[in-house]
Amino acid sequence: VEAVHLIADGKAPRIPQPKEGATYEGIQKKENAEISWDQPAAALHNWIRGHDKVPGAWATIDGQVVTFYGSSLLDASVPAGQELAIKGASRPGLVTKNGLVVFGNDGKMVLVRNLQFEDGKMIPASKYFSADETTALELTEEEKKMAEDIR
Repeated sequence: VEAVHLIADGKAPRIPQPKEGATYEGIQKKENAEISWDQPAAALHNWIRGHDKVPGAWATIDGQVVTFYGSSLLDASVPAGQELAIKGASRPGLVTKNGLVVFGNDGKMVLVRNLQFEDGKMIPASKYFSADETTALELTEEEKKMAEDIR
């Protein structure tokens, strides 16, 4: 009750909080979320996971910033896939049917499921090399008739 009265009367003491021991971390910025590839796989996974969704851990692939989402540690033999050069990585990543496999400096693997490009387009990492392909929509005869009826 006494504390409430002191506040109401404007006489409560004001003690500034010391900076030492503070646990608040400022808002993360995209430029600080670049992936440093000279780390073990567990550290890479934690970095990607820790920056998922905002601001998003990123690396440079083919000259453009690509953001990595949805990582998990991969404890298996090296899967078959198409190599993908990643700037700063000592070993190329592998685009596999399950996603993008990247390697830590300990030789262990991290599986990344989704990638986002600078233009905002997000794709499954497994579709990296087929991202530019477009497929034409083919209608059956019944669907063509229905489309004509709708028109």
